[in-house]
Amino acid sequence: MRCFMKFITIDGDDVGQKITSLYLSNDEENLHRVSLSLVNAAEKIAELLRDNGFDIIFCAADGVVGKSNKSVDYAILFEKIQEQSASSFNFSAGVGSSLKEAYVALLDAKSSGKNKLCDYTL
Repeated sequence: MRCFMKFITIDGDDVGQKITSLYLSNDEENLHRVSLSLVNAAEKIAELLRDNGFDIIFCAADGVVGKSNKSVDYAILFEKIQEQSASSFNFSAGVGSSLKEAYVALLDAKSSGKNKLCDYTL
């Protein structure tokens, strides 16, 4: 079954604060570890999206953006994203009919508790 194009944007929660803390404590070793962990988490999330029929638009740092015109159960997909991501990071996600709508949904997820999915296409 096909549906209209949908976008999903996924972003790590409080990652900037964790990185800032490592800078301020001069913790070079853990800064490097966090960097590798974030790259790994983003790559795993992007691969999961690809496996579910998404085209990847962006994959860097602690964020991934994809688009798909396939029917997707985003709640189940988000559970899989949480399972695949690094244990030390939580992710929030937004779904929308455009990049802008998906980003606004992401902002909603982050401002209403984080570690959640908001879908603006329902």
